Amino acid sequence: MSENTVNKEVFVGIDVSKATLDVTVLPDTNWQYDNNDEGHKALIKALIPLKPKLIVMEATGGLEMPAAVALSNEKLAVAIINPRQARDFAKAMGRLAKTDEIDSESLALFGERVRPEVRPLKDEEQRALSALIARRRQLVDMRTAEKNRLAAITDKKVRKNIQDHIKWLDKQVKTVDKDTDDMMRASPVWKAKEDLLKSAKGVGPVLARTLTAELPELGTLNRKQICALAGLAPFNRDSGKMRGKRCIFGGRAEVRSTLYMGVTSAIRFNPEIKAFYERLIQVGKPHKVAMTACMRKFLTILNAMVKNNTPWQADFSHAC
Repeated sequence: MSENTVNKEVFVGIDVSKATLDVTVLPDTNWQYDNNDEGHKALIKALIPLKPKLIVMEATGGLEMPAAVALSNEKLAVAIINPRQARDFAKAMGRLAKTDEIDSESLALFGERVRPEVRPLKDEEQRALSALIARRRQLVDMRTAEKNRLAAITDKKVRKNIQDHIKWLDKQVKTVDKDTDDMMRASPVWKAKEDLLKSAKGVGPVLARTLTAELPELGTLNRKQICALAGLAPFNRDSGKMRGKRCIFGGRAEVRSTLYMGVTSAIRFNPEIKAFYERLIQVGKPHKVAMTACMRKFLTILNAMVKNNTPWQADFSHAC
C-alpha cells in the first residue's frame, strides 16, 4: 500500500461478477476475492483498516447485493450506481478497453470525482418482498408470451401443451400472490402503507406492493427527487439554437411500468387524474406525453399521501 493511499481519502471500486469481486483501491492497489461469504469477510477485513471514504459498485442484476449488504453492515459507505453512468464515465476518461481490473479502477475514479450519493440498502425483509414482486412480474410476462403464442398455433398437441403451461403459470402467480399477502400482513407498517396507497383510485395491490418494495423512499423525498428516482423527471435537450423535446430516461423501470398500468386505470376511474389527462389531450399533447405527465402527477400525490400519512383527497393536487 503506497503512502499516498494512507494519507489521502480512500476510494474503492468493485467490479462484480458471478464468481469474483475485482477490487481497486486508489491509486494503485488491486485485489480479487471470491463473490461468496468467505470472500466478503476477507474483503471487509482488508478494507476496514483503510477507512474508505466511499466504495462504488454498479448494479449487476442483484449479483452485487450480497457484497454490498455485507459491507454496509460494517458501516462502510457503499454507493451502487447505474451501469450506464459507469460506461459513460469510462468512455469520457478515454478507457475504451474493458477488463475487470479496468472496470473496478473506473468505478473507484467515479467515486473520487463524482461522489455519488450513498442510499440506504434494503433490509432482508425488503429484499425478500422485492424478490416476490419480481418473480410475479416474470411469471406474468411468461404467461403473456404463452398466450400470444397460443393465438398463432393450430396444432392440437402444441396448443394443449401451451394451455397446460398457462394453467401452471396461473397457479404459480396465485402462489406468489398468497406469499406476498402473508408477508404484507406480517408487517403492520407495510399493511398500513398498502391500505393508504389503495385509497387512491388506480392503485391496486400490485402497484401498492411494487411501490412498497421497489420505491421505499416514497414519502421521504420531495416531488422532484421522487420523480427523478422513478425516471419520470423530464430533461431538456437543448444545444445552441436547437430546442429538442424534453424526455425521460433512467430511473427504476419496474416502478415506472407498474405505475403506467395504474395510471391507465386512474384516467378511467380517478376523477382528478382523468380530468388532468383530458385537459392535456385537449391542448394537443400526444397520448404518450399526457400519460407521462399523469404518471408524474400521480406519483407526486402518492408521495404526499405517504409523507403526510393521509388517504387520497383532492387537496393533494397542490403538491404537483
